[in-house]
Amino acid sequence: MKGQVVKVISEKFFVKAGEETIPCSQRGKLKNAKTLPLVGDFVLFNKEKKVIEEILPRKNMLVRPNVANLTQAFIITSFKNPDFSTNLLDKLLVQLEINHIKPIICLTKRDLITDKEFLQYKSIIEYYKKIGYVVVYNKELTKIKKILENNVTVFTGQTGAGKSTLLNKLFNDLNLKTAEISYALGRGRHTTRHIEIIEKENIRVLDTPGFSALSFLDYDKINVRDAFLEFASYKCPFKDCMHDKENECLVKKAVLDKKIPESRYLNYLSLIHEIEQNKRW
Repeated sequence: MKGQVVKVISEKFFVKAGEETIPCSQRGKLKNAKTLPLVGDFVLFNKEKKVIEEILPRKNMLVRPNVANLTQAFIITSFKNPDFSTNLLDKLLVQLEINHIKPIICLTKRDLITDKEFLQYKSIIEYYKKIGYVVVYNKELTKIKKILENNVTVFTGQTGAGKSTLLNKLFNDLNLKTAEISYALGRGRHTTRHIEIIEKENIRVLDTPGFSALSFLDYDKINVRDAFLEFASYKCPFKDCMHDKENECLVKKAVLDKKIPESRYLNYLSLIHEIEQNKRW
C-alpha cells in the first residue's frame, strides 16, 4: 500500500494513506541499510503489520531539517533575538538552490529594531529581491497564505526566529508551543520537538526544530559557486573561475564596485574555504 510519511517521533513513522494515518515501524532491511524514512517521503507499507517496506524515489531532500519532496522553503529570519545573520541566510539559500527547492525569505521581529537600525539592513534586503528572491514580512499574512497555496513548504531557520509563532498566526487552531529567547545563551529555546506536515485546506507546511549552526562539509564547492545566482551574470575570462584567487575575476570587480555586497561575497568565500579545509583532512 502507498502512503506518505507525515510525522516522525523517535522511531515511529506516521504514514498517511487516504484519510487514515497509521503509526509504522521500518522494515529490518531499511534499518540495516541505514535508510531512514523522512517526513515527506512516499513509501510502500504493510497496513496490517504497520511496517514500512520501501521508500520511493525522492524529488529532493534536506539533511537539516530532515525532510523530503518539497516544492519551497520559508527561511524564517529575525532582525533581533536572534540577530540577523547574512552568513546563515546565505548558507540556507545555497542549500535550497542545490536541492532545487524554491526559497522564500521571511523576515520577523521588525518591531524589535528602530527605524535607524532597519536602514542598516534595507540595502541587503533589496539586494536579495534584486537577484530574484521573494522577501516577505511575517505580518503579511494574506500574502504568505497565497504563496503557501498548492505547495509543500518547509519552515526553517535559526532557533527562536519565530517559525511556530508565524504558523500559529496563519492557522489559529494550531496552538504550536513557542518560547522566549534565552538571553543568557543568546539564542532561542527549541520548541518544535519533531517534524510534521500540517495540512489546512490546500496548504501543506512543515514545522521543524530550529538550529544555531549549519555545516556545509558535504557539498561540492562548484555547486556552491553556482548557487550564488548573481555570479552567472559576470562572464569571467576563465570559464572555471571560482571567484577567489583568480586574476581578472569580474565577480571580485563587482564586489569592489559595490554591485555585489561584500558580506555576501565573504559568505561565499567562507563556504568554499570550509569545503576545501574539510577535503584536506
